[in-house]
Amino acid sequence: MDQLVKDALEGDRRVDIQDMESIRHALIDYMVRVVGTDPRDAGPREWFLALAHMLKGILSERGMSTSRAQYGQDTRRVYYLSMEFLTGRRLMKHLLDFGLEAKVREAMASLGQDLDVVAEEEPDPALGNGGLGRLAACFLDSMATHRYPGHGYGIRYQFGMFSQTIEDGQQVEHPDNWLQQGNPWEFVRHGVIYPVRFHGRIVCFKDERGRQICQWVDTEDVLAMAYDMKVTGYGSEVISNLRLWSAQSTNAFDLRNFNQGNYIEAVKDKTTSETLSKVLYPMDSTVLGQELRLKQEYFFVSASLQDIIARHLRAHDDLTLMPEKITIQLNDTHPALAIPEMMRILMDAHGMDWEPAWDLTRRIFCYTNHTLLPEALETWPIGMLEHVLPRHLEIIYQINHDHLQQVRFRFPGDMEVLRRMSLVDDSTQRIRMAHLAIVGSKRVNGVAALHTRLLRETVFPEFDDMFPGKFINVTNGVTQRRWLLQCNAGLAALITEAIGDAWTTDLTALTALEPLAEDAAFRSRFMAVKRANKERLAAHMLALTGVDADPDSLFDVQVKRIHEYKRQLLNVLYVIHLYNRIRDGQAADAVARTVIIGGKAAPGYHLAKLIIRLINDVALTINNDSQVRDRLRVIFVPNYNVSNAEVTIPGADLSQQISTAGTEASGTGNMKFALNGALTIGTLDGANIEIKEEVGDDNIFIFGLTADQVAETKRRGYNPWRVVEEDADLKRVVGMITSGFFSPQQVNRYHPIRDTLFDEGDRYMVFADFRAYLEAQAAVEALYRDPDAWARNAILNVARMGLFSSDRSIHTYAETIWSIAPMEM
Repeated sequence: MDQLVKDALEGDRRVDIQDMESIRHALIDYMVRVVGTDPRDAGPREWFLALAHMLKGILSERGMSTSRAQYGQDTRRVYYLSMEFLTGRRLMKHLLDFGLEAKVREAMASLGQDLDVVAEEEPDPALGNGGLGRLAACFLDSMATHRYPGHGYGIRYQFGMFSQTIEDGQQVEHPDNWLQQGNPWEFVRHGVIYPVRFHGRIVCFKDERGRQICQWVDTEDVLAMAYDMKVTGYGSEVISNLRLWSAQSTNAFDLRNFNQGNYIEAVKDKTTSETLSKVLYPMDSTVLGQELRLKQEYFFVSASLQDIIARHLRAHDDLTLMPEKITIQLNDTHPALAIPEMMRILMDAHGMDWEPAWDLTRRIFCYTNHTLLPEALETWPIGMLEHVLPRHLEIIYQINHDHLQQVRFRFPGDMEVLRRMSLVDDSTQRIRMAHLAIVGSKRVNGVAALHTRLLRETVFPEFDDMFPGKFINVTNGVTQRRWLLQCNAGLAALITEAIGDAWTTDLTALTALEPLAEDAAFRSRFMAVKRANKERLAAHMLALTGVDADPDSLFDVQVKRIHEYKRQLLNVLYVIHLYNRIRDGQAADAVARTVIIGGKAAPGYHLAKLIIRLINDVALTINNDSQVRDRLRVIFVPNYNVSNAEVTIPGADLSQQISTAGTEASGTGNMKFALNGALTIGTLDGANIEIKEEVGDDNIFIFGLTADQVAETKRRGYNPWRVVEEDADLKRVVGMITSGFFSPQQVNRYHPIRDTLFDEGDRYMVFADFRAYLEAQAAVEALYRDPDAWARNAILNVARMGLFSSDRSIHTYAETIWSIAPMEM
């Protein structure tokens, strides 16, 4: 080792990434010069840092080359604004993208290190929570892979949403301190700082030309400092940039207060300001929590727009060229304040009149809607906006005034349509952010065919009528590099051996696998890979939960955010029904099953947290019942995140996608599971419909009411009491929950669940779909008893997933919404 250190320090510091010896020398060099540790004393954490810093140099070089090419080619760019970017760990992704994994693994082994052990030192970045953030990360990956000039903007959360533990069956939230030991992947941009203003008042006057000029004065300011993370593409020289904002105080330390002994007051401004980038989605059950969320959203969009405009002015001195040179995509309504903020900047900072500023704004922004649930369509109290962002409220009022004038022309005399289309909800005195995003954007897209149809027909029908062609569909997708090549190396290798590696950048190439579904030898190898993945998942579950899962059992998996509409509760009802059948001796031939459920509930969502407790109480009962535990196990996965998903998804046999039809916008977990050879049991909701169309009716288990049938059932007067009374199995299951069978120490623990199902009308049709769900599960068992048939269906699922790549999504955005082209590199 001493000679290696001497040679490394005396040699050329540049690393030849094609040469293992050069990589080894570079690792030692970075260990000594950057990490500052003697290689003889270094542990896995230090070797992770050395490797990360070596790769960071390559990222920096390629990032600069990409930036120079963008300016040199004067490319039109897309800026993707999202509150979440759930990127996952970076190390193995970068190695795969650079084609370096084998050489680095060899170099690390020669230094006495196991690359897999070293990679485990990296924490999951706490920059998102669920599908919204993972989609944004997939999109940046696809942009870089296919050389599109794309940039992401978000917030550098210090603690993320939260780290979840399960204590006494209940979710307990802890700070997710992922930055505790620093983030070696980020580049701190000390010179990129923008002021973001809050509160204050508006002063208006006439200028020398008689124009109305307004100024926002007496504000309380916060500074936004930029941190960059580079996003690699697979086999691509192009690097996408993810710029994250961290809140800094304009007055970090008050020396006068400190010298007077007021130590808390001395740092009050710093503490208050930096709260803006502490956590993702602060709990909004209080007014202060709501105000913090509002400030957080504005903080991120204001800093981002200032930066985007500065980038534009670096290459062009004419702001009117912006619609030709940039497009800004709003990922849901969280960044919708960017529309009035752009107006404010153009008018107040650059002296534009209203009409040209509004014309530019409407041609710059595009908006992706991600929800059909009315309560999830973001709104803000007028009083809060007036207090926090008074200038923006004025601008929104003016936008609404002009918009309603056009509505009156389109729907003369129809006051009800006028009320529904207004940006202001007079009944609640709130601003409708989705309405603002629609009016201020040139394109609005849904994320699955059903979702887009329902947006146009039921949620925003008048907007679709008024703006023909504005609403379009772009079905979501996932990156096969992360969700097959990286997380399922065994299956990826088998596929590449069989059909080549074109699928890594063109997922439709998987269709070449279809004939192999009839090849007995291939089916055997395919199932051997699945078995290995199940053994890995079982070991992972045992380490996380202490529950031993049998890889011979059917691994039945539902992992996603805990919410009533996603119907983890329906899953639990079936589990209890199956438990009863086994105990009653009615399931002698039932397939052994391990039910795996995971996900987080929002801290203020008490019913979702109660569902988590019910799952764990049911699991405790079943897993300790000697009569059933060899036939049925239930495991709740704590702190479900990207790294857990990378182990869970490849090991699943059955993918539960059972949301109430008409509630899930798209879903991307359904795509990831199918891509890894799990069969889907699901409703005709979100992208399940398109998956069914692609894989075929015989290769998916569909059940339950359709979206139209849900609406019709409710219209006719749905009675959950009657459904339960007429189904003895369901009545027994519900009775066990409500009578305290699973919570004998607190028999009324689950009465709130009973109340929402009965007294509040079973809004998500859990009872209505129960019997159909049981029948679908019986079909699952029947197929699983035939391993050959199951393997055939699983292979066909993989082969027919070509539509569901984020590459296809990005190509569609690029061609139909953004009008951008790949860069020449």
